[in-house]
Amino acid sequence: MNKTRAKKYQSSINSLKMKNVTAEKLSRKMGIYPEKIREELSFFEPMLMMDYSYNLKDLLELIDDYIKKLDEEASKNKVERVVIHKKEVNQYKSVTDFVYKNMTIGGLVDPSRQLNEVELRTLKKLIEEELEGNKKAKSKKRK
Repeated sequence: MNKTRAKKYQSSINSLKMKNVTAEKLSRKMGIYPEKIREELSFFEPMLMMDYSYNLKDLLELIDDYIKKLDEEASKNKVERVVIHKKEVNQYKSVTDFVYKNMTIGGLVDPSRQLNEVELRTLKKLIEEELEGNKKAKSKKRK
């Protein structure tokens, strides 16, 4: 079950002001078949598939813990995005200039040279600009 679906179930169960919320009552609120609700919420309580009168309000704490766990995992796995600015790209005239300045030793290409993420993104931008320039040049020749 994904986070969005869990939040939807959590808010729908909370919005019903009854003490006992069954899958049938929740299905009327959400517009989803009770069987589908039981199937998805059986992730939290497997006995839900057999007990049709199970109170879904008992699952709220489990759903809340699950959402918090997903939030923690998402924050741990978040990768810092590297942004390349125009001034970094403008340091180089072309891809060849970039390769010559960053990847050569005495005019020979160093095969053991590893590019970091900033250099790779800069190179990607230079390649994109050069490809756009080639497309423009071809379209001018056709006219």
